[in-house]
Amino acid sequence: MKRLRVGVIGVGHMGAMHARALSRLPDAELVGVYDVDREKALEIAGRYGTRAFVSLDDLIKESEAVVVATPTNTHLEVCSVVLDAGLHILVEKPLAHDLPSAEEIVRRSEDKGLVLAVGYIERFNPGLLAAAEYIRDPMYIEAMRLAPYNPRGTDVDVITDLMVHDIDIVLMYIKEEPERLTCIGVPVLTQDIDIANARLEFASGRIASLTASRVSMQKMRKVRFFQENTYISVNLLERDLEMVIKREDTILPYFPEVDNTIEPIQAEDRDFVLSVLRGQRPEVSGRDALATTRLAYLLLEDAERRLKTKGG
Repeated sequence: MKRLRVGVIGVGHMGAMHARALSRLPDAELVGVYDVDREKALEIAGRYGTRAFVSLDDLIKESEAVVVATPTNTHLEVCSVVLDAGLHILVEKPLAHDLPSAEEIVRRSEDKGLVLAVGYIERFNPGLLAAAEYIRDPMYIEAMRLAPYNPRGTDVDVITDLMVHDIDIVLMYIKEEPERLTCIGVPVLTQDIDIANARLEFASGRIASLTASRVSMQKMRKVRFFQENTYISVNLLERDLEMVIKREDTILPYFPEVDNTIEPIQAEDRDFVLSVLRGQRPEVSGRDALATTRLAYLLLEDAERRLKTKGG
């Protein structure tokens, strides 16, 4: 199989991780990186044995596909240029800084017949991958995603920055649109909502409860699934899994094996590369991400409306 020529646009925290992962993939050739910060681009290129391009156009000319890891408010502009040039894209989440921009990116990729994958890295978390075998028709999903304050990522609110990971997981297992939703949240250290709690109710009776914070003293990333006779708890931070199973009149703890040799970002990039080479759907397509984005903005609107009502 041929190697896919891939470039990385934006080499901040996530872009540098993608450059490292792509440099190690046998199915990919990391042709180079581009960043408006020339010194940063040179540093990352040197670290992973590739080229730092002077211009975005030059990188595009040498690539068949790119990873877009620029600030969220530049995604529409950058993705439009790349798609118009006929390149496949893996874009970091969130897909865009607003819903119309997200819809435009997806429309352009579909019109061009190009692969659009979106970086929801938790899909490749070893704990969640191990749990997939046991998750069957969950009736209640609870997720908590807490993080200390970090200026990186605060160009958007906590719902579209952090909670989107858990919205994506909920929609992966509850394949319905919510019938009713509520969200409360407040700004703490930024002008946007920094901590939020959401409740999603579905016509089937399923429920999801999601909490996200970027102003916590500790880190926590857990998702719990409750289904008939089974409780499943995935620690996404520690990448482990524990279960409780009811069999007849006996309650049994169970600790399935987790393959912690899996590196999520490398698995994500390999999924993207193989999607392009084999002409198959990526794990998280543009349409998947759009559904998650729509729901995130509905929750954000509800939270902001409640804030204004209280403030007024």
